[in-house]
Amino acid sequence: MYSCNVAVPGRVRRIAGDLYPHLASFADVREDHSICVKRLGDDEPYKTLADRARTVLADAPAFEVAVTGIDYFETPTDGTDPVVYLAVESPGLVQVHETLVEAFGALPGLEGEEYVPHVTLARDGEIADAERIAEREIEPVTWTVSELEFTDAHHDHAIGTIPLGQ
Repeated sequence: MYSCNVAVPGRVRRIAGDLYPHLASFADVREDHSICVKRLGDDEPYKTLADRARTVLADAPAFEVAVTGIDYFETPTDGTDPVVYLAVESPGLVQVHETLVEAFGALPGLEGEEYVPHVTLARDGEIADAERIAEREIEPVTWTVSELEFTDAHHDHAIGTIPLGQ
């Protein structure tokens, strides 16, 4: 599965690292963090998907993203629950997501109108633990996104970029 993601800055990774001990009761704690903008599938070769995405986003501007707090999905669309995450606010990110959805289609329950930008921290634990963690406050972090990363989920690493605002 290929996707377009936003890399998070060190300040966001530090927040996730500071929360790590509080996530010990969850079965799956993420160590790598990013924001999934759009899953592109794996029905076509990477180069074809990348070329299509670059064409679709050729005029897309850079945009601001803010991590503003901690929240959780009690019952996520896919996978084990709950999912604890860092909440993300960004009209520009949502616009880029919508542009990619128009070009590639939406995964039901995850994308389009159901899209909730976030940075996953952990999943598969107790609701009470998710509620407790979500009550914690964090210092908001804002940054400008000037490129998206193509990620190969099978190998869990970035394999290319799309520049924005060029």
